[in-house]
Amino acid sequence: MRDLPQGQEIGPYVVRHAGPSDVAGARSVMLDTFYREFDYGYVPQWHDDVVDIVGTYLTHPRHALVVAVLGEEVVGTTALNSRGPAHPPHPRWLTERYPTGRTAQLLRVYVRPDHRRHGLARAMVRTACEFAAGVPGYDAIYLHTNVDIPGAEAFWRSIAEEVCDARTTGEHGGYGTVHFEIPIPVTATAGRFGS
Repeated sequence: MRDLPQGQEIGPYVVRHAGPSDVAGARSVMLDTFYREFDYGYVPQWHDDVVDIVGTYLTHPRHALVVAVLGEEVVGTTALNSRGPAHPPHPRWLTERYPTGRTAQLLRVYVRPDHRRHGLARAMVRTACEFAAGVPGYDAIYLHTNVDIPGAEAFWRSIAEEVCDARTTGEHGGYGTVHFEIPIPVTATAGRFGS
């Protein structure tokens, strides 16, 4: 396991890099989001990282899992890996713009419903972006989101720049997918995250 910075307190919550004791709680947040909010459940080809959180995020030197905790309970997650978007289902030009290995992809930005509106997602994303800025070889921070999820579009537009609105292209199976980028270095975009 890596040496990582201490967490940030946000009221009664702490936002920090995940450790082994957080794995079950993080997996629970992710799976509950897939089943209860996205209505499509666990899909192996999309969610392989959820099965192997330790190998995917905790021991990989270029990946990170950030959690928001209340006491010992994990109430939010944000992950970062070095995989660019896949074609299909995403447009080929996106895979060329954001190649695997040089792209820090944000994903699994989830907060349990009862713990939203406390700034946890913003703090977790900031922590993940700060991590990416310290990893050699990343050219951009990329993400895609389903803007049909309430609050997702406004949140990402407040901290990231739209790259492609796939709703207008019909790509990605008709989901409300919009692709975003947060430039590196993070210090140049720190103002996007607020306090």
